[in-house]
Amino acid sequence: MKCYNLFCADVFCLFVCLAICFGFTAVCVAQDTDFKPLFNGKDLTGWEGNPKLWRAEDGMIVGQTGSEGDTKLTYNTFLIYKGELPKNFVVTFEYWLSKDGNSGLQYRSFENNDAAKKFSLSGYQADFDGGNAHSGILYGEGFGGILANRGQVVSVGAGRKPKVLVQFANSNTLKEKIKVEDWNSYEVTVDDFTSTHRINGEMMSVCIDNDVKTRRDSGLLGLQAHVGPPMTVKIRNLKIKALP
Repeated sequence: MKCYNLFCADVFCLFVCLAICFGFTAVCVAQDTDFKPLFNGKDLTGWEGNPKLWRAEDGMIVGQTGSEGDTKLTYNTFLIYKGELPKNFVVTFEYWLSKDGNSGLQYRSFENNDAAKKFSLSGYQADFDGGNAHSGILYGEGFGGILANRGQVVSVGAGRKPKVLVQFANSNTLKEKIKVEDWNSYEVTVDDFTSTHRINGEMMSVCIDNDVKTRRDSGLLGLQAHVGPPMTVKIRNLKIKALP
């Protein structure tokens, strides 16, 4: 009986997830007037981060790291949104990332307590990187690592252990839909404990978080500058829409 219940739970999650992905979400996103900007296009009012790394420029949020001095990173750092956020939401934005760059949209996240790592976050991340090795996945930043790879519907169980329910597309096929050193559109839908990532209108990954002990239903939103080679990330048209 126990095995049967677990099977039913997975099947139920899968059907709910696919209904959200292919139906409900598309209706919500179509109503553009319901979106509210998270960035005023002029300055970083409402955001907090290292001012040596982040700036507002030409209607964009720009993050830039270097190879020496204060702009060389020793840990992943974030520009953190400090305004109120709805529990369930759709976030849309466009991004441009240098080829050697690594970034992401952090959501339902929390600040780390390490004073030596100011502006660092842990939680869910809609990943994107310059070479598109991982763009579109759900990554648990300090929160379990890769939770859903590109082309997968995944259920996360106790101990942050992911289980693939469906491989709905080939990762390399989806990778071809993502541009390098050019503008891409990203859409992140978070509905209860189901996260859906889309890039350029293509569904990239879906994750249902069933880890009741660790999963999060609220938290901070942020933009990542990743440790490693010097990088530049540009974000524009960053908007959010509340879901019921």
